[in-house]
Amino acid sequence: MREEPDLIEVARTKLNPHRVGDRLFGDVAAALETVTGAIHVGVCIDTGSGTGFCAEHAAIASMVTSGEYAIARIVAVWRDAEGCLTVLAPCGRCREFIKQIDESNIKTTVLLGQGRTAALRDLLPEWEWPEPEPVAKSRSASR
Repeated sequence: MREEPDLIEVARTKLNPHRVGDRLFGDVAAALETVTGAIHVGVCIDTGSGTGFCAEHAAIASMVTSGEYAIARIVAVWRDAEGCLTVLAPCGRCREFIKQIDESNIKTTVLLGQGRTAALRDLLPEWEWPEPEPVAKSRSASR
C-alpha cells in the first residue's frame, strides 16, 4: 500500500510571501492530490482589481494543465507573523470551483487541520440541483 504524502507539509513548503505595494502574494499555499496520486501546488495572488485568485485555484489550474480533473484530497495553509501554521478551509468560491471542475469532486477530502477532514459535499450545502416546485393550478385554469 502506498503511503499518502503529507499534503499539509507539501503546501507549507510553498509558502513564499512577497509584498508588492499594499498587496501580498504567496502567503497562502495549497496542495492537492489527484485520484491518480499526482500532487499539484499553488499560491494565492491578491490584486487590487479583484482579478486575483486563491491558492486552491492555482493548484487546480496546475492539475487541469496536466490533464487531470478529479481531486482526492486538498488543503490550504497560511503562516502568521509568529510563524504559526494554520490550515484553512476553502472559501465558498473555491468550494464551488472544486465541484465544477469534475462531478466526482463532491467526494474530495478537504483537510481541515488537527487531524480533521470533511468531504466537499459536507462543506458545500445544498450542492444538488433542487427538484422543481409543483405548480399550483390557478382557479381560472380549472374553469
